[in-house]
Order: sequence, then structure tokens, then C-alpha cells
Amino acid sequence: MSFGPMGKMLKQLEKVQQEMARLQEELAQREVEATAGGGMVKAVVNGRQELLRLEIAREAVDPDDVELLQDMIVAAVNEANRKAQELLQAEMARVTGGLKLPKLPGFPGF
Repeated sequence: MSFGPMGKMLKQLEKVQQEMARLQEELAQREVEATAGGGMVKAVVNGRQELLRLEIAREAVDPDDVELLQDMIVAAVNEANRKAQELLQAEMARVTGGLKLPKLPGFPGF
């Protein structure tokens, strides 16, 4: 039994759903990084915007200026998350053919 255009649309939606599930797994494996303070602080996040590593150069640690180190950490993590968000949006546009979809659970910020 065929459902005509509605059946075709449902098949397309099912395909997009499968691609998004695959993409979510792929993004968990991809890493983006950002630095702050001239490279003294490096943050590495995955495509899901989960912080994986934070590297701090020894010379960045100044007990008399903890606030500067804190600012560098925040800047590096925020920039890495921004890059991960751009990656997510680009990959989602590729999967959906540029179709704007409503906010999806499991895809932060999309």
C-alpha cells in the first residue's frame, strides 16, 4: 500500500533521522580546539561541546594573577565551544540539505 506524497515524505524524514543519529555519533568523535593567552591555555572539545582536555602552560600560572589565568581558561573554552557549534551547524545543514529544523534533543544549540 502506498501513501503517495505523505509516504514519500515520511521515508525522507526517516532517512534524515537516521543520518542525524549517525552524525551525533560522529560528532562525539570529532575534536576542535582553541587557545587563549598566546597559546598558554588550550581547550579541546568534541562536536557535542563536551570539554575533553584543558592544557595550561606552566608559565601561565602566576599565583599573583589568578584572575588572568581564569579569564584565559574561560576564553579558550568559550571559543572551542563556538567552533564546535559551527561544526554542528555545518554538518546539520549538510545532512538536512539546508532545511531549517526545529530544536532537536541531543543536538545542543541547534
